[in-house]
Amino acid sequence: MAGAVSWKQLLINALESNSNLKHSSFLQLATVGSNGRPANRTVVFRGFLDDTHKIQINTDSRSRKVFHLGIEDLRHCPFGEICWYFTDTWEQFRINGKIDIIDDTVLDPIKLQQRDKAWFASSLKSKLQYLGPKPGIPCFSEEPPPQQFSLDPSTGPVSAFCLLVLDPDQVDYVNLKTNDRLAFTSQTSVNGEKCWNTERINP
Repeated sequence: MAGAVSWKQLLINALESNSNLKHSSFLQLATVGSNGRPANRTVVFRGFLDDTHKIQINTDSRSRKVFHLGIEDLRHCPFGEICWYFTDTWEQFRINGKIDIIDDTVLDPIKLQQRDKAWFASSLKSKLQYLGPKPGIPCFSEEPPPQQFSLDPSTGPVSAFCLLVLDPDQVDYVNLKTNDRLAFTSQTSVNGEKCWNTERINP
């Protein structure tokens, strides 16, 4: 395997090779809580942000990914790691980086446009999830399931919709079929651009 191959291209290839599997777009995202304990959950890959290496994940701003027992975990420690395994091609990606939270409190118009774009790219079923009761708390009432809520498809994101953007700085790639392992590490050039160094390491 050529060391010059970018991790993003390897990931795109893996997604295409495993596209017949519904779970190929599911990945695990680990974060660190304000109590110092790790937290992990399964999320859905929502594509790359424009033409960058940044990974998009949609979530509910009321969930523990953003809030944990009322304390803002990602604001306390904005770093996370993705672990993604592709069962057909036996490839694993561990992607580490900083996570940007883009919710309805953000003032940056460009980021708000990114949030809008992610919202309109979501399916109706996915959008309706954000109209349901707050996730992770005890259920004391017979509230209607999300599909019973109505939603105008032409309106923008509801307040609970949050876009997480992970900006990778380290990627560990393993191919168990070929026994190849590559470590990708980012550096910022003098002109502010991110560039990647690739090193072949032992599996």
